[in-house]
Amino acid sequence: MITREQIPTVLDHPVHDAKGDKIGDARHVFLDDSTGQPEWVSVKTGMFGSHESFVPIHDGALVGDHLEVPFAKELVKNAPNADVDAGGHLSEQEEHRLYEHYGIDWDASRRTGGESGTATGKAADTAAGGTAAAGAAAGTAASRRPEEETRPQRDAAPPGRGDMRPQEGTGRHRRHTERQRDDAMTRSEEQMHISTERRESGRARLRKYVVTEETDQVVPLRHEEVRVEREPITDANRAEAASGPAFTESEYEVTLHEDRPVIRTETVPVERVRLDTVERTDEEHVRGQVRKERIDVELPEEDRKPRE
Repeated sequence: MITREQIPTVLDHPVHDAKGDKIGDARHVFLDDSTGQPEWVSVKTGMFGSHESFVPIHDGALVGDHLEVPFAKELVKNAPNADVDAGGHLSEQEEHRLYEHYGIDWDASRRTGGESGTATGKAADTAAGGTAAAGAAAGTAASRRPEEETRPQRDAAPPGRGDMRPQEGTGRHRRHTERQRDDAMTRSEEQMHISTERRESGRARLRKYVVTEETDQVVPLRHEEVRVEREPITDANRAEAASGPAFTESEYEVTLHEDRPVIRTETVPVERVRLDTVERTDEEHVRGQVRKERIDVELPEEDRKPRE
C-alpha cells in the first residue's frame, strides 16, 4: 500500500506491471476525499507520453525506484480516458468506468469510502452491524472479473468509514496538489555549449612522373695533330741519312687519334619524399543566440513609493 509520505517518490518515476514491464511514468496521484489516502495514479503512456491512463494504486508497492501495480500493461494502456475537473476531482461517471475496467465492485467501493473487493466490503458491513456482510460479499463476487479472483484482497476498512460519502453527483477522488503549492517562480535560461567536430578540409597526395631536361657539362677531349719536323744533316745523323739508296720513291704514314664524348646514363636514388601532418591550434570567436527568461515584479501602488 502506498502512503501519502511515499507520493513524492512515486511522482515522475516509472510504473511497472506485475511482470516487471514498464507501463509509463507516474504523473498525478489521486487521494480519497474521505480517508486522504492514495487511491489512483495517472500514468503517461503511449508515444512520447501522449496518453494518460489511471491505475488503482492501493495494491501497488514501491520496488527500488519504481512503482509496481498488480495489473497487466495492456489492461492499463486500454483504460478509459478520464477527465479531471477544475478542482482536481474525478467525476462519479469517470470513477465508475474505471472501476468497471479494472473489475472492482463500484457499490462496495462507495460503501467503504474508497476500498474495493469482498474483504473490504465485509469489513465495512461488520462495522455497521454485521447484518449485510453475506449479501455484500455475494454481490461483489458475482461482479468481479475472472482475473480478480487471483488478485490480492485489500486490507479491511476502518470502522465507520462507510458513512464518509461525498455529495451525490460528484467524485470522491481528488488530485494530490502538494507539488503545486510552491509559490516560487522558476526562471530559466539557455546556456551555449560549444563543441568541435572533425571534418575533411582537403587532401594532399604524392605523384611521381618523368621529365626530360637538357644538361650541359664541360668534358676535356684530346686529339692528335700532325707536326712536320725538319732537321739539318749533321755529323750525328749523316751516316743514317746516307744509308739508303740515293734516288727512291717511298711513303710514310702517321695515324692521328682524338677523344670523342660518350654519353651513358645511370639511375641512382637521390632522396625520399613522404607526406606527414602537423596539427596546429587556432582560436576563433564563435557567436550564438541564447534565450533567457526575465521576471518582472509588479508591486502595489503604495509599495512603489519610497519610504522615508
